[in-house]
Amino acid sequence: MAVDPLTLVVGDEELLVERAVGDVVAAVRAQDPEIEVIDLVPGGMEPGRLAELTSPSLFGGGKVVVIRSAQDLGKDLIAEVLRYAKDPAPDVALVAVHPGGVKGKALVEGLTRAGARKISCPKITKAGERIDFLRAEFRRHGGKISADGARTLAEAVGNDLRELAAAASQLVADTGGKVDDAAIARYYRGRAEVSGFAVADKAIEGRLAEALEQLRWALATGVAPVLIVSALAQGVRGLAKVGGAPRGARAAALAKDLGMPPWKIERVQKQLRGWSGDGVARALTAVATADAAVKGAAADPAYALEKAVSDIVAARSARSAY
Repeated sequence: MAVDPLTLVVGDEELLVERAVGDVVAAVRAQDPEIEVIDLVPGGMEPGRLAELTSPSLFGGGKVVVIRSAQDLGKDLIAEVLRYAKDPAPDVALVAVHPGGVKGKALVEGLTRAGARKISCPKITKAGERIDFLRAEFRRHGGKISADGARTLAEAVGNDLRELAAAASQLVADTGGKVDDAAIARYYRGRAEVSGFAVADKAIEGRLAEALEQLRWALATGVAPVLIVSALAQGVRGLAKVGGAPRGARAAALAKDLGMPPWKIERVQKQLRGWSGDGVARALTAVATADAAVKGAAADPAYALEKAVSDIVAARSARSAY
């Protein structure tokens, strides 16, 4: 990584911001292991402080000067930073961290005009963006995961980027790099969402043996039968909702009306291949029967769930597809 004298990190996704700053420090240290890293915040800066820190040292050695929360710098300090940017010191890497937005915009514009390398770290809020981030994390650690596997893992871990990054690192380290549904289930066995939805996905896709294997694993690890029925119900209802939508409609356009994220609609659209309206109706009946069974209508909830999975797979083979 080449070291730029000026770097502007813009965005409020904390993990990505920390990594961007860390990458600059690592790049400078690769050239000079003895560099000094100086962290500054507006409250601890007074006029002349930047000039003092960036002036040549009698003892030599490079520096990385990081200005955090740069949006809070006053006009005088912004002017000082921009004056420095016109003629940066050769042995100093200056990094300004700004969350974006209007406040402190003059600094962002001024550093951009001065040729600063800009690193964008916007907040990741969409499910699809988290999936992309997660897959990139696996590649970062030398591993690989499918889009469906990444969605399953995200459903288990949640939306926090730090937790997603940690999960990716751990799974690559423990599995040798290639992560499949079985590995995700094994390492997140306490997550009912993963095991329940894994059963539902396999059943809806007509993969009976795998669905039954996932079901037995879920029950063996203590997942409540009612949660598995709930996952089956959500999966089959998703088929009904997406199957009843106008043909050819894009997922993004359907998201609001169906109350489902676009990525999930796209996934269900793929699952619909091979299903018919009559088959979905039969599957809904199977789920309703299983729901009653696990809530007390049957003596053996495990058997009721196995029958529901078998009935859903059988319903998929009904003709007159969507």
